[in-house]
Amino acid sequence: MTYQTDVAGRRPHGRKGPLAGLRVADFCWMGVGSLATRFLADFGAEVIKIENRLRLDTPRRLPIYKGVVRAYGHEDPNPDPNKGGLHNNYSRNKLGITVNMKTEKGREIVDRLIAASSVVTENFAPGVMERWGLTYDRLKELCPEVIFARMSGFGHTGPYHEYRSYGPVVQAACGMSFVSGLPGREPSGWGLSYMDNQAAYTNSAALLLAIYQRNRTGKGTEIDVSAVEAGMHMLGPILLDVSVNGRVTRGGHYPTGNRVEHPHAAPHGVYPARGDDRWLAIAVMNDAEWRALVEVMGNPSWAQDGKFATQEARFANQDDLDPHIAAWSRERDCHEAMDALQAAGVRAGAVQNAQDLNEVDPQIAKRGLFFELDHPVIGEARFEGEPMHFSRTGMDNWRSAPLLGEDNDYVYREILGYSAEEIDALAEEGVI
Repeated sequence: MTYQTDVAGRRPHGRKGPLAGLRVADFCWMGVGSLATRFLADFGAEVIKIENRLRLDTPRRLPIYKGVVRAYGHEDPNPDPNKGGLHNNYSRNKLGITVNMKTEKGREIVDRLIAASSVVTENFAPGVMERWGLTYDRLKELCPEVIFARMSGFGHTGPYHEYRSYGPVVQAACGMSFVSGLPGREPSGWGLSYMDNQAAYTNSAALLLAIYQRNRTGKGTEIDVSAVEAGMHMLGPILLDVSVNGRVTRGGHYPTGNRVEHPHAAPHGVYPARGDDRWLAIAVMNDAEWRALVEVMGNPSWAQDGKFATQEARFANQDDLDPHIAAWSRERDCHEAMDALQAAGVRAGAVQNAQDLNEVDPQIAKRGLFFELDHPVIGEARFEGEPMHFSRTGMDNWRSAPLLGEDNDYVYREILGYSAEEIDALAEEGVI
């Protein structure tokens, strides 16, 4: 069956933004791809998310539900495909259709959609698109100027190109896990699929470059982004230090906690603040900032000790310095202390939790990062916007994520030209 809704504003219409007029046939399902195409959708592209109702995407299965507290990775055995918060975040501003690619008619539908689009994206496991016959050569037959964006863990060439991956696997393979952790312990990982999100922005940039090139030359291209290689871009200086100087990032001599080795900044760390699990970050980079910090602290006598007289001396005596800073900070509200230190020219910031970001931070509120969209199943939902502002354009937040198959009628009838009878027959046969 197809889902339809009479909720005002959900029916597709002309879009606004710099990418208005661009149509994307989107096979992406997890963060590394879905976030990349969400960026396009946020700025006006008509992104058509392609799903199979017989095999729900993971973001629909993970029960990160509004008002329900569950562990991130606990899948619901009988999920409501329209309630998942991860799906609703990844797929806002997109259209959604369902099609069974195991059927010949389903593959014919997708061929017609690709011919009517100009960008095709995917981040499946290696070989899926090939099994469907959707190679770059085939896509060019359907749409000669097509941009085919492939987003994977290891890339689609090389001895590892068939290896499967998830965010934590990418983090391990790119070297990020190896340099993270406590001295003498195993590599730590990051606690979330960090590279799913980080590589998504590399994918977005690659798509925008390809679109710009096509606008200039009329020629499409195949894009092959490796999340592992995107991760390595973040590690250059550390990997150089390890390889050239023989350093060990998880050794006892490496800077611990939030200390920094270059430049010789001190105090430089996260210190306790008043309240339960409240913290304050402080970074003093020179003697002038130190004098400003001391004045805000009320010129305590211990600050006159010779071992704190210069930046080099403070850096050498951080073990003695940090307890003094912590004794001062733990008596103060982290936001009030941040404001006082910043007013004096000292780099400082409250360590903010989710409530701070959503309800307290006046900077985030002024910038309008968060916004709400209504949803026919979960109601009003809050989203984070994109972290850039333009003077002459902006995001086009026109709709929350599509219900499963919500746009079948619109896409199949108005874009692909199927009749109502044909659409009903395709639904009856289990094709859509």
